[in-house]
Amino acid sequence: MEEFESYEDLVDHTRHAHHHDIVKCNECGKEFIHEKDRLHHSREEHKKKIKSRMHKGEHKHDIANPLPQDDLDAHMRNFSDNF
Repeated sequence: MEEFESYEDLVDHTRHAHHHDIVKCNECGKEFIHEKDRLHHSREEHKKKIKSRMHKGEHKHDIANPLPQDDLDAHMRNFSDNF
């Protein structure tokens, strides 16, 4: 089994010797051999950004100027309460 000095050396070897597609992280550009590794990296390394997206819906909008989605959400809640 061949050993590599760094992960980047492994990626380069895989790309050139095996003609394997390489996947890149959209956030930082780091390259991975497998999509599952990119997903794991993204979850661990860019967790802060993902957390902010998860909490995005918790922010309240200006009541005087509601967004169209707020109006739709209110109607959907009323509609679903009947079932």
